Amino acid sequence: MLTGEPYIPQTITVHLGAPDEDAANVTVPFPDYIKNVVSSEIYPTWPETALRANIYAIVSFALNRIYTEWYRSRGYEFDVTNNTQYDQKYIEGRQIYENISVLVDELFDDYIRREGNIEPLFAAFCNGTTVTCNGLSQWGTVDLAEQGLLPYQILQYYYGEDINIVKDAPVRTNTPSFPDTLLTTGSTGQPVQTIQIQLNRISRNYPAIPKIPNANGVFDAATEAAVRAFQEIFELPVTGTVGKSTWYSIAYIYTSVKRLAELDSEGISRDELPMQFGENITPDSKSEQVRGLQYFLAVIGAYYEAVRPIKITGTYDRETEESVRSFQRVYGLPQTGIVDEATWNDIYRAYAGIVASMPTDRADLAPILYPGIVLQEGITNDYVRILQEYLTYIHETLPQIPAVRNTGYFGPLTRSAVTAFQRYAGLNPNGVVGTVTWDEIAGLYSDLRFGYEKRPYQAPGYTIRSESK
Repeated sequence: MLTGEPYIPQTITVHLGAPDEDAANVTVPFPDYIKNVVSSEIYPTWPETALRANIYAIVSFALNRIYTEWYRSRGYEFDVTNNTQYDQKYIEGRQIYENISVLVDELFDDYIRREGNIEPLFAAFCNGTTVTCNGLSQWGTVDLAEQGLLPYQILQYYYGEDINIVKDAPVRTNTPSFPDTLLTTGSTGQPVQTIQIQLNRISRNYPAIPKIPNANGVFDAATEAAVRAFQEIFELPVTGTVGKSTWYSIAYIYTSVKRLAELDSEGISRDELPMQFGENITPDSKSEQVRGLQYFLAVIGAYYEAVRPIKITGTYDRETEESVRSFQRVYGLPQTGIVDEATWNDIYRAYAGIVASMPTDRADLAPILYPGIVLQEGITNDYVRILQEYLTYIHETLPQIPAVRNTGYFGPLTRSAVTAFQRYAGLNPNGVVGTVTWDEIAGLYSDLRFGYEKRPYQAPGYTIRSESK
């Protein structure tokens, strides 16, 4: 699932044995699976606050296995095992305790994650008596509950204070992340951008894999070179294309180098997947995803006369809805005013096409568009150089934003400058430059250099295109 925001799967497939053991697979509704595991792992007579803390951990553990495709990325046809050496205890056909059933019905769509990350926490746990671990102690939760700690406080005790609980996550059909089509030179879209982002991160651990300078969802020569290098290193057929085996090998190595299936995970920030479709965006929504959507529409509206340009507010207001409808009309989509996956994909493709046509060395020094690639530590390209130029110029007015050399390499000093800017602008200080952070930096740079705020999509010299697709 490593292609967007986590969600609650309608079902989960459990292998009734160790991963390589010849055993049956059973597919059950996700809430029923959680009820079974909770009834098998802990006692229904424990204090309710302890029960709730354990349910959060059990849900998060299972969702981490599904989100990272931990088993499916290695060729297994299941999501989790019932072997406690690897996963959680599940006993086929066992009795479910009534109070457990009631609590799980309330909590099955809530999970733990670290602040600033999107993936469900790998909420490791053990019984705390015969087996101890770095995660949650099941029997220890009883002692803490009897001391009066609330479920969230119990979880903080074991997993740290930088966690939060996602409430009422959406429930959807669980579908494999592989797009079911061969990705090759000329392919475009979110699946291509996914492997580009993942390969760029993997290359930090495997420098023989060349960086992809423009991870904008277009399968270009640089992407093919990175794929070939990856295939050589991990002893896959060297085709330069991404089929199912290469796709899941990339996903597995990405999960491994980021330690996503470990308690001390590096984590995935929301900005790392800025172009990914998460869930339908509807009127009255308020989120960073809405701000990103509005940015794309503002840019597209500067190029397509029939698409209404809008302001970036972070709120899906009437103007945003009308802009979405105008885009849907131009692209022959149902004019619902709701951004579903089809609308999001076409918005992304339209935006990526505009970015690809724009030079990065504008003689008039006007700010340029967000490149469609997440800028973060370890990346080297022209867009990092431009980012560094903007930050250094801003430093002249705001000394609390450190100046950085325009090297084109995103190192620790650049991350520090980005983090300082994000704190100044009231953004999540994660040191990663996604759509919103880029727009804020470019906007302030423009304001300081030209004396007024001229966002990239408002800069002079842009040619309005026709509204043909």
